[in-house]
Parts: sequence; structure tokens; C-alpha cells
Amino acid sequence: MEQHPPRSKGELMIERLMQELDPESDRYRVLATARRFKSSWVELGEKLLLVQREQCFRQWGYESFEEYCAREIRIQKPTAQKLTLAYRYLEQEEPEILARRTEIKPLPDYRSVDLLRQAREEKDFSPEQYSQLRQAIVEEERSHPTVLKRFREVEAARGEDGVAAPSLKAAISAARRLGTALETLPHVPAEFIDAVNRLAQWLDAEEKNGDHS
Repeated sequence: MEQHPPRSKGELMIERLMQELDPESDRYRVLATARRFKSSWVELGEKLLLVQREQCFRQWGYESFEEYCAREIRIQKPTAQKLTLAYRYLEQEEPEILARRTEIKPLPDYRSVDLLRQAREEKDFSPEQYSQLRQAIVEEERSHPTVLKRFREVEAARGEDGVAAPSLKAAISAARRLGTALETLPHVPAEFIDAVNRLAQWLDAEEKNGDHS
């Protein structure tokens, strides 16, 4: 007979709660996805992003998204943040990676995807540096520790070179961070988020079309 590994306290808690819920409810579906987290982080990231955007956790009796994740899904704030940001990044910037969710081949580690997001949105990696990091994650399928080591090496090299980010690059990063933050806030008009994203795209085009260093 096949032996299954013992379930954790968190998994047992989730299963008990699921027994009390309607299997057709959104709340049940999120919990079911959380139980499959290790094999399908993309699905959980997608559902958590929806819960966050729609503020579903409030009608389920929680004051904040972080409280809901910690007490019901049994993941802490840093993990929830990486999951939602990584999924949002794939959705917007790397849809071809996201399309692989239907394949048997596993998707990259969500922590590695979040590093890819940071490289573009926060750290201003050059196109070559970003491409090399993406290759390690997507094509070479390097482990997360290996990807993290490469990420830190690029960061360290940039610091040693004393390269100051040009003002246009700083503006692009700020616009991207603002767009990401607005997407997680409730009741922000869609046209405001769209305007910030279009501004980031325009700034990015300006940087690519001319020498602003």
C-alpha cells in the first residue's frame, strides 16, 4: 500500500475548515488551492490576488488580507506578498511563462519569479542582466538558491561600480512600484491604475528611444 507523508497541523486545520464549507463557494475553492500549494503556486497566487483585489476576506470575517492568509490559508505576509506579486508579474509581463501552467513541466519557483520582477521593476537591471536572469529561471530551470545567488551577484557588481541610476530609470521604477501598490488597494478607480501603467510604459519607451544617461 502506498504510504502518504504525515500532514502538517496547517493542512489538518485547512481540511477541518473545508468540511464546514460549501464545496461550491469561493472560500472553499481558495482553501482547496492552498492545500495543493506545493504543486500549484500559480493557482494559489491567482486566487489570492483576486481575494486581495475584491476584499473577499472581509465578508469571511477577517480585518485584513494578511490576517486571512495567516489564520486561514496558513501562510505569512512575506509569502502571500511574493505569491501575489509573482502571479501579477507573470500575468502582465511574462504571459508566455504563465501559459505553461497547462503543461506537465513545472513552472519556475514563485520566489525566483519575484526576483525576476524585482530585477525589472525595482532594481533596474540592464536588458542583458534581465535576460540572463530570465534564462537561468525559465530556460535553464535553475534552483531558487542558484537564482538568488546570481541576483545578489549582479546587485553587488552594480554597487561596486558605483553606478547611479539615471533619473529616468528612477522614474520608471517609481511608476511601476506605484502601479503595483495601487492594484492591491481597494476602491482605486481603474482609470487611475491604467494611467500610472501607461505613464510607466511611456517612460520606458522614452528610455529605449534615447540616451538619457
